Amino acid sequence: MRFSTASAFLGLPLLAAADVPEYQAQFENYLGQAQSFLGKVTSKIPHPNRYDPVAAAEAKAGSLNIDILALDNWKSTLYGPVKPESTTPEEWWVLITGGNKTCFGHCGKLEAAFNETAGKWAVTPGSPHTALLNCEDQPVLCNAWSAPVGALWIFEMLPEPAPINIWSKRLNTTTTTSADIIALQKDGYKSSTKLHDGVFHPFDGPLAKYGVSTPVGWVLWVFNLLPSWAFMILVSFFSRSMMSNRMNQDAGRRPPAAGQAVPRT
Repeated sequence: MRFSTASAFLGLPLLAAADVPEYQAQFENYLGQAQSFLGKVTSKIPHPNRYDPVAAAEAKAGSLNIDILALDNWKSTLYGPVKPESTTPEEWWVLITGGNKTCFGHCGKLEAAFNETAGKWAVTPGSPHTALLNCEDQPVLCNAWSAPVGALWIFEMLPEPAPINIWSKRLNTTTTTSADIIALQKDGYKSSTKLHDGVFHPFDGPLAKYGVSTPVGWVLWVFNLLPSWAFMILVSFFSRSMMSNRMNQDAGRRPPAAGQAVPRT
């Protein structure tokens, strides 16, 4: 926001009045109202990286032995159990979940089934690692991965720089049970899942290789915050600017009228 010199001079009496005892209480009242208004506005904006380290540590150390993925820890978490010389992939089963805004409140039953599965695998040697990615708390990361809620992503982690296979499957948020998830793992998940090899692949996709997946996630998150009318205004301004530039270029290339001298170069 830009401030003119006139605005600055107009604001000087307000600052002077703030030092006068009889106006100080009124000034503080106005200031409190402004702070309250700004607090209400900022509270409407969702946090792009909400992470509770205490709750995450409790989930990891508890009976579920489940990790909580966030923008700052997902890569180190997934590579954590991978040994440098390992040739056998470490399996990570990651549930993409959400809350009322991202999953419309329908992911609770699915998440409970996944947590139940994680608890069973925690006491079973050789079972996959488990983690949760909540798109309500981590919208930038979900946008960077283009990860839909209600999906199960299975990572086959190998030491860097080996390629990483990711198998994905959409789960029914209302009927999926822990027995279904365990059966998927026992029967072999590759026959009923899809190999993820798109642009948004977190490790091997073009965005990840060029190091722009997170910035793209931020951009997509911001665009999702914009209302449709604001987006249409931006498109309108962009199209008008392009048309104006094109008309100016065409006018510059227009031949001179009959009888008009050709400009010298």
